[in-house]
Amino acid sequence: QVQLVESGGGLVQPGGSLRLSCAASRSISSGGYMAWHRQAPGKEREFVAAIGSRDNTNYADSVKGRFTISRDNAKNTVYLQMNSLKPEDTAVYYCFANWNAQAFWGQGTQVTVSS
Repeated sequence: QVQLVESGGGLVQPGGSLRLSCAASRSISSGGYMAWHRQAPGKEREFVAAIGSRDNTNYADSVKGRFTISRDNAKNTVYLQMNSLKPEDTAVYYCFANWNAQAFWGQGTQVTVSS
């Protein structure tokens, strides 16, 4: 069973930064893609950013220019660097992976942006 473990969430003031990490229990370098999604209270889960096996990336319009997704294949870890955070970025952030047409989710990490 593949496991994805997120870390790095917390409380940050508006304008601040956080870096989320997602450690996978298997190699992330062979095909497929990984992504971050988030779910705010009372809202549906939404796509944030994705990175493919060739380091091709895609972002939601709401985070373009502020968030950066990256990967370290040696550590089997994907990161989400979040800068210029806004209160509306408050949500539980989930790591997602798609390998061989199978989908895997992490347990989520809370990010709260508040003064």
